[in-house]
Amino acid sequence: MTVTKTAEARAVELPEIADPSQIAPKDARQLSKLFFDRLAVLEEGTPEYQYARNTLIEMNITLVQFAAARFRSRSQDEMEDIVQVGTIGLIKAIDRFELTREVEFTSFAVPYIVGEIKRFFRDTSWAVHVPRRLQEARVQLAKATEELRSRLGRTPSTRELSELMCLSEEEVIEARKASNGYTSASLDAAITSSEDGEAALADFIGVDDPALELVEDFNALAPMIAQLDDRERRIIHMRFVEELTQAQIGEHLGVSQMHVSRLLNRTLAKLREGMLTTN
Repeated sequence: MTVTKTAEARAVELPEIADPSQIAPKDARQLSKLFFDRLAVLEEGTPEYQYARNTLIEMNITLVQFAAARFRSRSQDEMEDIVQVGTIGLIKAIDRFELTREVEFTSFAVPYIVGEIKRFFRDTSWAVHVPRRLQEARVQLAKATEELRSRLGRTPSTRELSELMCLSEEEVIEARKASNGYTSASLDAAITSSEDGEAALADFIGVDDPALELVEDFNALAPMIAQLDDRERRIIHMRFVEELTQAQIGEHLGVSQMHVSRLLNRTLAKLREGMLTTN
């Protein structure tokens, strides 16, 4: 009896869509709001919840295709991997999105999708495993070397590089050794075009990263989170750092999922109001 009522409720509140992937982007934006609104009150793990979540994924798969199109020069095998990891980013965005954010889902989801794709390239572009700090130091080393070479008219010494990079000479040497583990072409590599002459590869694929704007928001948010009480901070940490579901959080706290949802919404509203006041 319970299953019948649930199915009837879903049929009334959510349209049955045979092939969500064929929904036009404009229609998908409107339908997504309806599905997100229903998803917020459904219990995780139920067939109705899975239907709403899976439909949202399929309806918005065009966002992944849009982001992946920037890398269409890659091989077919790589493109399949790009779409796959981009879909992971889409799923993360769906699980974290809330209509109360008052932003379009597309604007919220694209940084997640692009972020997963960039992480994929970052983690698979090295022939051997290299610590993240050395991967970043390698990029810094390349820029510093080019800058000093142009300024001095010769190859810079390790000491000169360490002074410019604000690193010790040992760290510069370590970064230089780590470069041996990199096998793909540098974004600074020069390429030749019959029409435009010589240019850098980065000129063709570099774009502004909208996610960088989040840095200032994070800095402004930190003191507000510090002002929350212990339970509020714990809920925020479990939801957005440990990435637990509301049901899992409820199990940890000994309360219902709906109670967790109310606590989470109240805390986010408090943080949102503080951010608006700060800005």
